[in-house]
Amino acid sequence: MNPAEDPSTTQQDEVYARLRQWITVGRFLPGERLKIRNVAADLGVGQMPVRAALQRLAAEGALVNIPNAGVAVPRLGVAEFDDLLQTRMLLEGEAAERGAARLDTAQRKALKALCTRMAQALARGDATDYLAANEDFHVILYQAAGSPTLWRLIDTLWLQAGPISNQLFDTPDAARVLNDAHEALIKALARNDSAGVRRAVEQDIFVAGQFLRQRLRDGS
Repeated sequence: MNPAEDPSTTQQDEVYARLRQWITVGRFLPGERLKIRNVAADLGVGQMPVRAALQRLAAEGALVNIPNAGVAVPRLGVAEFDDLLQTRMLLEGEAAERGAARLDTAQRKALKALCTRMAQALARGDATDYLAANEDFHVILYQAAGSPTLWRLIDTLWLQAGPISNQLFDTPDAARVLNDAHEALIKALARNDSAGVRRAVEQDIFVAGQFLRQRLRDGS
């Protein structure tokens, strides 16, 4: 049988994609151990495709192997986090500026709707919906840049940043400012100000990063 036609291969790819997305949006916390049977139950699949997906993610650095204990979500040190933050600002700022110049009318409307959705999620304290809408917002903008290489690099960085992102909502002050940069971005788009869009994205990453950095320094 052609591997592309193998149902098990298709299921493994689907499980991998779902787990990758869960890591990116912060469903799992730093240091959390992922048990194959629990993940399989959450996904409604067998353990074999989950085991294969977890090992694939470990090979990419999204997870770490723990001797005799399966895999876990890695923890970032302050220096590692600072490096990640600076690299994200550099790459995502570039993607945002390029993407802003290429967005069509439908994409601009989608970004505006997602900005509103994020504000509503923050108002009701719904971290899960905020993070999901935030991911969709940035995906639309960055993919509009038309650079598969740039997008691939950003996507890899998101895997490293995702697990700590949920900790934003452990800081009460964060919710009051997290959507400010998105609102500034929408205004910059209305002015056709691509450089302003870049600055808004850099602000978004930097502001969120300061809350997360403080939690790392506090040992949370």
